[in-house]
Amino acid sequence: MSCNQTRTPLHGINRHLLPAILLMKGQKACVLTGFDEDNQARVIYPELPDAETTVATEKLEQHYLGHAAYCKPSFRTEKRAHIVDRSLTGHWFWSVLSKSRRLYRDVITASLLINILALGMPLFVMNVYDRVVPNHATSTLWVLGAGLLVVLLADFGLRLMRTWFVDLAALRTDVEVSARIMHHVLGLNLAHKPASTGAFATNIQSFESVRGFISSLTILALVDLPFSILFMIIIAWIGWPLVFPILIGALLILAYGVAVQRQLKTMSDESMKASAQRNAVLVEGINNLETVKSFNGESGIQKSFENSSLQVSKQSAAMRLFSGSVTQGATLVQQTVAMSIIILGVYLLIEGDLSQGGLIAAYLLSSRVMAPISQTAGLLAQYHNSATSMENLDNLMDLPQERPEGREWVTRPALRGKIEFRNVSFRYPEDERYALSNASFVIQPGEHVVILGKNGSGKTTIQRLMLGLFAPETGSILYDDVDSRQLDPAFLRNQIGYVPQDINLMYGSLKNNVLLGNEAASSDQLLKAAELSGLDALVSQHPAGFDLMIGENGQGLSGGQRQTVAVARALVSDPAMMVLDEPTGSLDHSAESSLCRNLKRVGQDRTMVMITHRSLLLELATRIIVVDNGQIVADGPKNEVVEALRSGRVSGGRL
Repeated sequence: MSCNQTRTPLHGINRHLLPAILLMKGQKACVLTGFDEDNQARVIYPELPDAETTVATEKLEQHYLGHAAYCKPSFRTEKRAHIVDRSLTGHWFWSVLSKSRRLYRDVITASLLINILALGMPLFVMNVYDRVVPNHATSTLWVLGAGLLVVLLADFGLRLMRTWFVDLAALRTDVEVSARIMHHVLGLNLAHKPASTGAFATNIQSFESVRGFISSLTILALVDLPFSILFMIIIAWIGWPLVFPILIGALLILAYGVAVQRQLKTMSDESMKASAQRNAVLVEGINNLETVKSFNGESGIQKSFENSSLQVSKQSAAMRLFSGSVTQGATLVQQTVAMSIIILGVYLLIEGDLSQGGLIAAYLLSSRVMAPISQTAGLLAQYHNSATSMENLDNLMDLPQERPEGREWVTRPALRGKIEFRNVSFRYPEDERYALSNASFVIQPGEHVVILGKNGSGKTTIQRLMLGLFAPETGSILYDDVDSRQLDPAFLRNQIGYVPQDINLMYGSLKNNVLLGNEAASSDQLLKAAELSGLDALVSQHPAGFDLMIGENGQGLSGGQRQTVAVARALVSDPAMMVLDEPTGSLDHSAESSLCRNLKRVGQDRTMVMITHRSLLLELATRIIVVDNGQIVADGPKNEVVEALRSGRVSGGRL
């Protein structure tokens, strides 16, 4: 949709552009669809989305705030006419930066004025030495001094404004780009997720390097650089031979800055790789700290971390050395240029081709010429570190999304719970072996099915495919006879209550963890889910109740308590289907019995797919599917499959 918001009275609304959204008092809104012949307004309220209501115009105007928004469907280009054009779609970073072009326009304007005002001091000195001192014109001195003070105050104000504009543009860019990166990361297609979490996090954090490079210092140096030509022209007007030391110095600085680029690029790439490896070791060690301690594996982790840290330190030290040589070399050349101007100016002064005031003015202007050039050389030394970071981020932002922009999904109010696997084959990225091969089965709405199989047989793969976390390589998965690839993944997962085997809880309150992804759920839904899962026992016994704070990875809760939180999370949205992967694996016998009774009650009208070998959960099933080496080896009524497993006619499952 495209939208245009306007401020207009109700009688001033253009009836040819309806429908329109009207903003009402009390933080409310409605959709105005038209007017009847007797001037009655036809409106749709959000509380009654499918019902159009007639309201008296006078009554509607009493609550109308005067703000309306006209909406219409946007024109969509068909694929046959689609042309890939980055200028239309926009780069994830540069398109955001371009939104601040008006601010940068003001920065350039302020820089123009600042560099013009920079001529004030050299001209003041030149006139004092050439005209005021020889003629003892003290009145002129005070007039010149007053004028220079005005120039200095204006320069001060413009510099403050310029810095504020640059930082404001950087702030806007930082907020939007950071949000874009996070949105892209959370929407990644899991089939293309990088293998190492630590290295992946390092690539995301490399935006800090890009942000540091596109900073106030960088922008101001690039904006001031063209004005060096203006100052060189003025120096040539004062005494044209004085330009040669500046030209030679500028060429030396830039030539050296360019010469070290290849070494800096190599070191930047190596440093980024070593940093990613170090972060990967760090994250892996922290996430598995309990395992590392249990098996005395600290020395191996310590050694890997120290080796990667040593490599990072070596590359960083080498980069600082090269960068420092550029910066310090620029300072040396800048001072040498100033000395050369003084020496050359003395000869011109003796020959009568230059005044004393002109010599001092040329000396002052030379620093204004060389400063942006030196800063540019310093930026060249930092460029490759930021360029490598930008390249990594470009690769990250090019990774496929599970909800690509422009994709249209099949929408339904809800799913009934029919699941069908039709000749599904799947293998994980960079794995030649099929985790699931030509699997076919149909689960009817309300049916309770247990999936059995040895470790690595493909049970977890079936569960992940059901949740839409991965797409089948061949074949199709259908929900209510609709291919899962046509359904919005967020809608599909909202229809499935999922209890994983490995429970991952996040830092926050118990309530936040239960309502993860269902923040709009009511208190009644929360309490009902807690009762059905058995979580109400923990809530009622703890003084904080649902406000109980949970640490990272569920710290503060036992394994059984985490399990009940996961079950409550699965039930809170009242889903039509439930997928449970060993839901009672961490519960004692009493808690398991209680949960099974509750699941039996809540599962009467739901489709339930359970991956388990616990006998109590097997009682809930009416059908068993046995998976072995990625293939369905048995599928039928519970009693028949159990008997076949016990007699050895079917292998691959265990009871």
